[in-house]
Formats: sequence, C-alpha cells, structure tokens
Amino acid sequence: MSTNQTSPADQLALGDDDMKPARPSAALTLTAALLGFALICLDASVVNVALPAIGTSLDGGMAALQWVVDAYTLAFAALMLSTGAFSDRAGASRAFALGTAVFTLASAACGLAPNLPTLIGARVVQGVAAAVVLPASLALVRQAYPEPARRARAVAAWAAGGSLAVALGPVAGGALTTVWDWRGIFFVNLPLGAAILVLLVRAPRSRPRPAPLDLPGQLTAVVALVALTFAAIEGGTAGWAALAVAVVAGAVFLRVEARQPHPVVPLGLFRNWTVVAVVVAGGAVSVAFYSMVFVFSLFFQQVQGHSALYAGLMFLPMTGLIAVTNVLAGKLAGRYGPRLPMLIGQPLAVAGLLVLLVVSAHTPAPLVSVLLVPLALGCALTVPPLTAAMMDAVPAERAGLAAGVLNAARQVSGGLGIAVFGSLLGHGFETGMRLSLLVGAALLTVACALTFRLPGRSARRA
Repeated sequence: MSTNQTSPADQLALGDDDMKPARPSAALTLTAALLGFALICLDASVVNVALPAIGTSLDGGMAALQWVVDAYTLAFAALMLSTGAFSDRAGASRAFALGTAVFTLASAACGLAPNLPTLIGARVVQGVAAAVVLPASLALVRQAYPEPARRARAVAAWAAGGSLAVALGPVAGGALTTVWDWRGIFFVNLPLGAAILVLLVRAPRSRPRPAPLDLPGQLTAVVALVALTFAAIEGGTAGWAALAVAVVAGAVFLRVEARQPHPVVPLGLFRNWTVVAVVVAGGAVSVAFYSMVFVFSLFFQQVQGHSALYAGLMFLPMTGLIAVTNVLAGKLAGRYGPRLPMLIGQPLAVAGLLVLLVVSAHTPAPLVSVLLVPLALGCALTVPPLTAAMMDAVPAERAGLAAGVLNAARQVSGGLGIAVFGSLLGHGFETGMRLSLLVGAALLTVACALTFRLPGRSARRA
C-alpha cells in the first residue's frame, strides 16, 4: 500500500490534458516527479522516530509532539482538496517547481527551528507545499509520457518511489537522529529539493488550464479540521470551545458545498454506498497504520529506552513488506474485484491490532517488531483494492476528484487518530496504548462490515 496515498494510477485525471509528445527529457521529468513524490512521502513517516529527541531538545510534551506530526498531515490533507485545480491553473511544471522550492525552504526552517512553535509553523508550510507537489508531480508524468503503455510504467515507477519512501522513513529517521541530530531529518531534504529543481529545468513546460477553485469550501474545511484536531489534542475548556468551532465550521462547510457549482467535496458522491464504504475503510486503515507507527515509535524509545536508530529498525519488517503486498493486492483486486482482498486485509489488520494487546514494557522489541507485521500486511492488502473500488464507483470524468476526496479523508483520519491516541497515552502509556489498539480494531471492524456491501467484481463505469 502506499500508506499515505491512494493508488496513483487512478489519479491520472488530475493531469494536464494538453499532452505533448514524449521527449528525450522524459526520463529526467519522471526522475524529478518521482523524487518530489518520494520527498513528501518521506516527511510523512520520517518524523515519528525523531519525536522523543525533538521533545527533549525543544522541551515539548506529548501535545506539542502531536502537533509536530499533525501540522504537516492536516495541512497536506486539507489543501489537497484544491491543489489539483491550482496545478491546472498554474501549469503542472510551475506548480511543481513552486511546491518543491517552498517545501525545501520550509525544511530548512524546520531544521533551524529554535523552539516548538517555529517548528510547528514550518511543518504547516511543508504540508501546504506537499499538497501542491502531489498532483503536479503526477501531471508532469502524464505530460511527459502521452503513450498509455509507457505512461502506465512511468506511473508505476512514480508510485514505487512513494512506497519506498514510506518504508524507509522510520529507518532513515532513526539513523539520522542517532548519527547526526533530529534536525538532520529536515536538512537532508535540502540537497534532494535542489536536485529536483535542477532536473526540472529540462522538463517540458505545462500550459495553464482554467479550473474552478472553491475558496469558501476550502477555508471552512481548514477551520473545521484544525479546530477538531485542537479539541482532540488540547482538551479542557479550550478543547470544548474548539469543538464548538469545529461543529459550526463543519455545518457551514456542508451548506457551502451544497450550493457551490464546483465544490471541493461534491456531497452527491456520498449518495453512492460504495463511496461511503470506501471512505470509511480508507479512514480506518489510516488511523490503524499511522497512529500505531506514532504510538510504537514512542513506545520503543520512551517506554523501553531504545535509541532512535534501534526504534527505526524495529519498523523495517512492518514497512518493508508493504510494496510487495501492494502488488499482490492489486492482482487480487484485478482478478476477483476489490471486495475479496479487502475482506482478507481488514480482518487481518484487526487481528494484528488485537495481538498487540499482549505487548508490555517487558516484551522484547524484536518480538513487538514481528507482531506489527500482520497489521501492516492487512493494511497493505486493503488500500489498492479500496482505491480501485472508488474509481469503479464514479464516472471516469470524476476520477481525479474522487481520488482527491479519498486521499484527503485518509490523511485527515490519520492525523485525527494521532491526536486522539496521543491524548490517550497521556493517561498512562500502556493503558492508553491498549485503548488505542481497541479503538483502531473497532473502526476497522465497522469498515469490514460495510465492505460486505461492495460489489464482488469490478464494473468500471465509463
């Protein structure tokens, strides 16, 4: 599974329709797009293992560490609703260059941050830039490879770069934090960002296209998500006030979207039962996967006292199998339809969460590492089929929009899961960890029940 994105092959509708013939520079364009996608995926997973070091260095508690992760995730998720249209309006090459440049500068600001508020603010900017890079990078691939067969291979390589970055993120974060410092996880982005911009010089220029922007919907969505996350992390009187703001902003968002001719989230999508089931399943998988990486990154270091490098290595069996399992899941979905692999993957992930209930401070870390594998396999078996189910449920002309909605829902769910589970850990780590595992298992069980309503085989709509 590309755990932080939906299947890219089904997002081609986000690309530029004014495609040009493939040029000798196509390989350089693909390399730039692949590195850009890998860069933003890496920053979604590399930070978790460095959190204890960040907290010690900048004197931050659990709530601050949750914001270090969620500031990036929520900005990424919320702005993803509109950045596909922005990429079209600006032209994919310009949008990609702008997003990469801003991401690189924000990474430098993260690495130089003297305190947590500065770091969190820079993470927000990183998330905004990442939301621009994602659709623009895929649009560049489409532009560089107009022939369908070559384009399919190029998109597969693009997706593999993201999956590899997700898999290597915890290990890279642990190694950089141990050998260098937590600031190294951000400074390493600087040469990568510079290399991407150099490669982009040879990329064909994209023609801007008119695309509607729903600014009221985007603004109210951001307010609702930030307020909801604040309520989950901070709690207390301020948390209740933030929850009230989230409810009001959410109501306004629904009203705005119902009246907008080009809404960022077309509410009519959710009249389709398959769309509802897929969004719930995607959200549940993201809560289970991302939140458990967050929880066990802290567990290995704060509870068991291991180094950041050791903690990162403990995630390698879990993340290393993701890409291989993605391929298997895709083949199963292609042959049997999306429901079967989802009904295998989700119960497996539930079982993986329940097995982790036996973990305590005295459980050997290598055993915990092995116990995390069923969760990863279950999630990896679920994501490609649920993406295929979403694409099958909507007309072809709405595929890019539906993919954006699913991506945003998954990212938001992962961020909220970290917010809630981090708060639970504040009431005692092992107790909070077990409650988190049970909540994740319950969400996946509900998703699995909804999955039974999905069609047994794909029936793609034209």
